Amino acid sequence: MHQDVKKIRNLLKQYSKLKRDLATFNQVSSPSFDGISSHSSRNSAESRLINHVDLSYQLKEVEDALNVIDDPQYQFILHDYIIEKRFSRNEACQQLSVSVSKFNYLKNRALLTFSKYYQCDML
Repeated sequence: MHQDVKKIRNLLKQYSKLKRDLATFNQVSSPSFDGISSHSSRNSAESRLINHVDLSYQLKEVEDALNVIDDPQYQFILHDYIIEKRFSRNEACQQLSVSVSKFNYLKNRALLTFSKYYQCDML
């Protein structure tokens, strides 16, 4: 269980990076396919397109799992504490009016709840 919680937490920490990567990719102009054959089996435009689709899919999987969770404490922990890093652990405890041990328990439950809804093979 401890390893699963660590994997899920790392995935959520990477979520913001994935969003930035996708936004950066979207700022790059669309590749043009000129019909000239390449010596490689995949040209750079195809690679960029595949990367874009992969990033979009990963983001959608995380967002879908987050949207299913309706517990406001879990949402706060997953979004504000883990993904956005808006609060330290002590500040998050104050926001939820709980002790550190109760917060850690809630955090682990939130991560495990997320994992039930997350469909990607990364876990």
